[in-house]
Amino acid sequence: MKYFLIAGEASGDLHASLLIRALKEADADAQFRFLGGDLMARQAGVEPVIHYRRMAYMAFAEVIRHLPEILSNMRRARRAIDEFSPDAVVLID
Repeated sequence: MKYFLIAGEASGDLHASLLIRALKEADADAQFRFLGGDLMARQAGVEPVIHYRRMAYMAFAEVIRHLPEILSNMRRARRAIDEFSPDAVVLID
């Protein structure tokens, strides 16, 4: 199966990396693409489409200030999902 996982911060990266490990044990042919971090990258063996550090903003003012980047990330994520055509999209945290 093909999985697209989305984790927006460090604790999600940890939980998602454990999920990737478990999925790989259950299905050696599992494929992964994701928005996440370094732990997910190590488990999946591929780099993130977007690292969570480029997506995590706290407070209303930060979101407004980075709105163009946030919208760009959303478009990029949508394109990656469409191109990968996963069997499942998993939202974490």
